[in-house]
Amino acid sequence: MQKIAIIGAGRVGEASAQFIAAGRLCREIALVDIHDGPPKGVALDLQQTGLVLDSDTHLSGSSDYASIAGAGLVIVTAGLPRKPGMSRSDVLESNVQILDSVVEQVMRYAPDSMLLIVSNPVDVLTYRAWKKTGWARNRIFGQAGILDSSRMAAFIASETGLSISDITTMVLGGHGDNMVPLPRYCTINGVPISHFIETKRLDEIIQRTRDGGAEILGLRQNSSAYDAPGVAVTAMVESIVLDRKRLLPCVALLDGEFSQSDIAIGVPCVLGRNGVERVVDLDLDDDERANFEHSVASLRTDMALL
Repeated sequence: MQKIAIIGAGRVGEASAQFIAAGRLCREIALVDIHDGPPKGVALDLQQTGLVLDSDTHLSGSSDYASIAGAGLVIVTAGLPRKPGMSRSDVLESNVQILDSVVEQVMRYAPDSMLLIVSNPVDVLTYRAWKKTGWARNRIFGQAGILDSSRMAAFIASETGLSISDITTMVLGGHGDNMVPLPRYCTINGVPISHFIETKRLDEIIQRTRDGGAEILGLRQNSSAYDAPGVAVTAMVESIVLDRKRLLPCVALLDGEFSQSDIAIGVPCVLGRNGVERVVDLDLDDDERANFEHSVASLRTDMALL
């Protein structure tokens, strides 16, 4: 992929640009924000890391959406950030308006691109983008599950003292209080997680995973998480750009998978050069199914506000 655009030059947008450039995943990154200064400053700062990071990726910043022309992938991080005590749903109304404006510009200047939504509430905004564009569902997807799974893996590594590289986790559902971590699909180098952590303690880790974003926001006070989200975005970009066809939990539009349709929600996806190339429909037990359907119901409540 020659060019990637990032809409929103805040901390998540900057972190995403930094990791994508460091990974040499494209030749050009165009950052866009409301005013010229911030995206130009971010681009200039990151451009000056090229020597040390051995990256020839060219970065530019602008308030002009014409700069995204030719992008194969547009990453949307723009939106009103949460403040301590706010849920992701609390920023829905404001961020829908921002997303609608962004999508109109993307359709005008990068009509052949794919859309990766990061702004919150990501599930609802991914659905909204799909409805606004009318594009095929493989071209529009959201980042959430990789971040949630990474948080859970970090907590498991801390608890067990074992290498995080050997830990596999899977988190489905909406990105927020109703996410659905699946302990049955969590392993350490193929060994079930139940072999290492008792049920009560694992339940506490699952709850901490659900509260992961709020915990960081509460500690930082002036910012939500951005490094881990930026890395999660980059994992998706890498799988698409290099056509790796990795199986990753992402926000995808469902059309019968998991017995659901006309909704965007976190599920396992195969990501390749065509975006979401397949949704992997897992066999859920009764409890997992009930939790997933509860998450679906919560998202549909928010979707009804659109």
